[in-house]
Amino acid sequence: MHRKDDPTSRFYSDNAATYAAALSDASLKRLDTFLAGLSAGATILELGCGSGRDSAVMIARGFDVLPTDGILEMASEASSRLSIPVSVLRFEDIDMVSAFDGIWANACLLHVPRSELGGILQKIHTALRPGGVFYASFKAGETEGHDTLGRFFNYPSGDWLQECYEAAPWKSITVEEGAGGAYDGLPTQWLYVTAIKL
Repeated sequence: MHRKDDPTSRFYSDNAATYAAALSDASLKRLDTFLAGLSAGATILELGCGSGRDSAVMIARGFDVLPTDGILEMASEASSRLSIPVSVLRFEDIDMVSAFDGIWANACLLHVPRSELGGILQKIHTALRPGGVFYASFKAGETEGHDTLGRFFNYPSGDWLQECYEAAPWKSITVEEGAGGAYDGLPTQWLYVTAIKL
């Protein structure tokens, strides 16, 4: 999330248990593809882990996972599910260098203001080892704004997102689009981005 006192952060703080319970099943289609690009036992950082559902799958499959979330209450929910400590890590505080083989950021970077996304992507690039795989998903749109629940989204287009990523030296950037659901129950166009570090 972004700032501790903004409406988006408050939403996840106030609704952590409900949100975690509603989204309890892992997004396996994208997760399977991501994990297939990593070697057995690879080191993975999960950003915005929410309920911990995706980290649970990765840990069960033998990966070395560091689950994190920017909201204390969400990190607590994930810690209860995973039975391990889950660190509170806000995107702007990412400071690791060549520490991970993969970074999984499912439906979380979509809350970063457009003006700040490039800097966050650079931090993520730095945290990856050469050849590392980075996955993130975004709600597609044309202008940033808020949803019916008061949460902020950057709502990028595929072209805008591609340009934002290209500021860092990736070996490859793949942007896919697809229709899907969302917590607010509304039909949503998603952008799925996989980038591999040089």
